Formats: sequence, structure tokens, C-alpha cells
Amino acid sequence: QVQLVESGGGLVQAGGSLRLSCVASGKIFSINAMGWSRQAPGNNRELVAGITRGDIINYTDSVKGRFTISRDNTVNTVYLQMNSLRPEDTAVYYCNVLDSLGRRYWGQGTQVTVSS
Repeated sequence: QVQLVESGGGLVQAGGSLRLSCVASGKIFSINAMGWSRQAPGNNRELVAGITRGDIINYTDSVKGRFTISRDNTVNTVYLQMNSLRPEDTAVYYCNVLDSLGRRYWGQGTQVTVSS
């Protein structure tokens, strides 16, 4: 069993900040990459940011310069610092982990709501 527990979501005004955290636990075989995706009502889930074990990072264009992903390999945790939030960032944010065997795990999601 693998568990991903997200925290840090909530309601914030436009221009504000939130920091999401995700802790992975259980029988995980060597985490390769960690990341965050989001899904707004009526939309497909989209990748927001990802980071590999070697700290190669990618962002979707809409969050570049505003969001920062980081990870702490010692505690199997990935973070997403979100600044200058916009109403269009409103979504359920999901943490995901890819292990070295190619298996991907997902968290239960945390709601982020940005009011205008």
C-alpha cells in the first residue's frame, strides 16, 4: 500500500499565496519523480509541475514564474509554493509519484480556491 497525503489547500484572494505539501508513505520502491496536477470543474486533469530525483523541473506555461516545486527526498515529500494566485488557478490539486518501476500513485486531492 502506498499513501500520498496532501495538505495546504484552501481559500485565498487573488494575488495571495498557498503552499501545498504531499508526503508519500508505505511500500514505495525508490521514488523517481514527483509532481502536481490539477483539475478544474469541466476540465481535464493537467500537469502543473514535476520534479525528478535529479531535480529536473518542468512547469506548465500558465504557472511559470509564479509556482515553485521542490522536494525533500529524505522524507519523501514534495511541495508546491504558489504565489500570485489567480481565479483561474482554482482547482483540485493532486500530488503524484512515479517510482523507478514505472508505477504512478495519486493523492486524494486538495481544493484550492482563488477568489477575485
